[in-house]
Order: sequence, then C-alpha cells, then structure tokens
Amino acid sequence: MSLIIQELKEKISGKGLKVVFPESNDPRIIEAAVKLAEEGIVKPILVQTKDPIASGYDISKCTVIDPKSYDQFDKMVEAFVARRNGKATKEQAQEWLLDENYFGTMLVYMGQADGMVSGACHSTGETVRPALQIIKTKPGVSRTFGYFLMVRDNDKYIFGDCAINPNPTAEHLAEFAIESAKAAEMFGITPKVAMLSFSTNGSAETEETEKVRQATALAQQANSGYEIDGEMQFDAAFVPSVGAKKYPGSTVAGQANTFIFPDLNSGNIGYKIAQRLGQFEAMGPILAGLNSPVNDLSRGCDSEDAYNTAIITAAQALNK
Repeated sequence: MSLIIQELKEKISGKGLKVVFPESNDPRIIEAAVKLAEEGIVKPILVQTKDPIASGYDISKCTVIDPKSYDQFDKMVEAFVARRNGKATKEQAQEWLLDENYFGTMLVYMGQADGMVSGACHSTGETVRPALQIIKTKPGVSRTFGYFLMVRDNDKYIFGDCAINPNPTAEHLAEFAIESAKAAEMFGITPKVAMLSFSTNGSAETEETEKVRQATALAQQANSGYEIDGEMQFDAAFVPSVGAKKYPGSTVAGQANTFIFPDLNSGNIGYKIAQRLGQFEAMGPILAGLNSPVNDLSRGCDSEDAYNTAIITAAQALNK
C-alpha cells in the first residue's frame, strides 16, 4: 500500500463516510467493499439490482439496498424529476432509477451516500452521465475532468485532464488548473501549477499556444491564491536549470508538481509514459469539479484499485 493511501485512510477512518458501489455482482467490488467495512474506513453501500451479489463474501458489515424494495424510492423518483427539470417524466424516472448507476448517483444526491465508485462493469459514459445529469458541476465550474495522482516512492504529482475532455477551451483549462490545485492540497502537495504546451513563454505563436496562454491568464485572474504559470514545456516546468533559463522569474518553472495538459491526446499519452517508462503508480482517473464525488474505475481494474479509489472518493467528500 502506498504512503498516500495510508495517509488518506488515517484522515477518513472513523468519520462515518458512506461510499456506494453499484456493481455488487462483481467479486472485485465485493472484495474491496468487505475490506473497507472490516477495517472501519468507510461504510460501503451495495446496490443489488437484477444480478445477485457475488457469493463467498461476508457482507454483513455492508449496507445492501435493492432499488425495487427501497422504502424511499417514490421520494427518489420525485427528486429525480425535479432535478431534471422537465427532461424526465415520472414514468421515465421510475425506469431509469432501476439502473444501478442512476440509483447510486441519486443516493449521493439525496445525501444517503457521500460518494460513488463504479466502472468495473460499466463504460465511463455509463458512470459519468448520471453524475453530470444529477449531481452536476460545482458553481463556477463548467466541466468535470479526470486527473491522475502519479506516485513513485515519495514523489507525488497531479496530471490533468487525462480522461474526459478531448479539446478543452482556454476557459476549461483555467478551471482545470484551479481544481487540480485543490486536489493537490488534498494529497498533501503544495501546488505549483504548470500550464503545459510545446512552447515556453511565447517561444512559438500558434493557435494551440495562444489557447494555453489565455488559459493561464484566466487562471491567474481568478485570484485563487494558487501559483499558476505558463505556457511552458514539460522540461521548463520540471527541471530547475531549464526553467531558470527558459522562463526566468517564474515561481512555477522548474518547480511544478501539478501539470495541466492542453488536450486529452497529450494528457493521456503523458501519464501513460510516466506510468510505463517512469514506473509511476497512476491513481485514477479521479473526477474533479462535481458537487459530490463520483469516480470511474477501469473495467480492467482489480480489487485494490477499487479499494484505493473508494478511499480517495471518501477523502474528496471529506475535503468538500
């Protein structure tokens, strides 16, 4: 277990935080939920729908809810219709809320759970869509995005967006920078945020570099209190000698620990290079910008991934 997960466990243990797992028919999820419950870290909620809960595990310390017999289902339907504000009828709500992801998301929205972890058996769209429709983004945030916590020994970095938005605007990148800085603090990182590009401090003039420059200006104008600078190449952001030469006077260049990629291509490629060649552990994608935390597992995940993601989800809820 990595040090960061141990530190987060200590923060959230005993706080009574509830994490809902919609995929209760998957042994990987049940194994993680049972371990969390036995350790007293979070209180897992298992959603039981048409599929049976994976057998062979003692789930007595977990809460099990079947949407078909849930005593607040009618109240949930009413809340869903109101939240969708004319985009769903009562009949549609009754049908959709039998879907485990919609049901789990509504548990979070109604305060019956503090966060949700899904995706072991569902696509990213199936996990994230209900969250965007019901929980929605925080005030001042127009897009959710996915960041990775990159860990190797005592080194910790934030990489975003590496999971959701193919071609974010300058406004989106500015939001990602501020929300990533908040995420960094949750993991004990004092954020220094680099807005990455193939150009450093105006060395190239293209539509792509101008977008990153605009994003940097918007993030700085938000007066968030975080150190955010750009545009800069990765070496200028990371290597002190290169940062001093290419971007003199910047308090971020050469010292960055939170990296905002200009698009999904570069973000996804970048984190996988660090993971595979640099031997970093990539924790995520962790979704940011939502009113309450919902996180998406890879369908290739194992029980440890689900366990760690639930701990991070609970920490997000506590941090909120």
